[in-house]
Amino acid sequence: MNVVVLHDHIASDARADEIDALVQAEEVSKALSALGHRPIIRSCSWDLSALKAEFTRARPDLVFNLVESLGGQGALAHVVPALLDVWDIPYTGTRTEGMFLTSSKLLTKQFLSAQEIATPPWLTIADTAAGRSAIHAGPRYPGRFIIKAIWEEASFGIDAGAIMDAKNEADLRAKLAQRSEHLGREAFAEAYIDGREFNLSVLETEKGPVVLPPAEIDFGDFPPNKPRIVDYAAKWDVNSFEYHHTPRRFEFADADRGLLDQLVSLAIRCWEVFGLRGYVRVDFRVDDQRRPWVLEINANPCISPDAGFVAAAERGGLNFVNVVDAIVRSAMRGAVKPASRSPAAAR
Repeated sequence: MNVVVLHDHIASDARADEIDALVQAEEVSKALSALGHRPIIRSCSWDLSALKAEFTRARPDLVFNLVESLGGQGALAHVVPALLDVWDIPYTGTRTEGMFLTSSKLLTKQFLSAQEIATPPWLTIADTAAGRSAIHAGPRYPGRFIIKAIWEEASFGIDAGAIMDAKNEADLRAKLAQRSEHLGREAFAEAYIDGREFNLSVLETEKGPVVLPPAEIDFGDFPPNKPRIVDYAAKWDVNSFEYHHTPRRFEFADADRGLLDQLVSLAIRCWEVFGLRGYVRVDFRVDDQRRPWVLEINANPCISPDAGFVAAAERGGLNFVNVVDAIVRSAMRGAVKPASRSPAAAR
């Protein structure tokens, strides 16, 4: 097939996580070639008319969608799938609705809460403006919280300053407003779950979604006073302590078997609740009572060769080409009207 590998436009001052899109695009392109397809790498900017003209000219059979933002805005990650739906071009990964719901950490938490899937309590600036307290069980004061951008991924804005203690709700409101201004993004406060962190990767196959071997982040080398979180440095700063001391592990004691089975079931339930497709990673924290809390659902997660999803796949006996092949096959199983997959034909 003719496959356009589509990624974010990379600005000259791009962050490390944004530049990683180029690595993914190159590796995916190599895998597609190994599978006998004809890949073409293209970037996506604000100029959507140029994108439409490109697709009209190239007439791709499939778009391998690596777009995580538009114009640097994570809130617009769903726009490209929406356009591809309108243009009737098959694409990989989660569809428009699922991308929109999981791109917003707040919508994700609201849907999880509605389905009685545990997610840490939270507070938004909108809550504070309306005089509402945090929903979904409510936080405890004094307490520890983590401030996150609502729409951004890749641990954007997560560092030591994102963790804060609040004496009461008024204190938390003030700190949330201050941190939101610092980030330059709409943010929310989430109760900090002090415990273990797990990543569960899900890959769609002909038999349906399959959970790859669960991974746990090992914080064993962290000093006692350092919050055990996977922050931006842990993911992207190769010179940082965090980067070199947050390895993932796949070996577990027999005593963890029941917990792991619970995490697998929750990952599949999240897949079903959000109508996900292709490949997904669900991030959990597990507290000292061994209760799992869903932190985030990452539709179309990073698939760079050193990413957690690829590591889980390799642990499960799949190489990178196998992963790309499964993602492509998933997309094509959902494709319709194969004779009219171009913007020109959709007009």
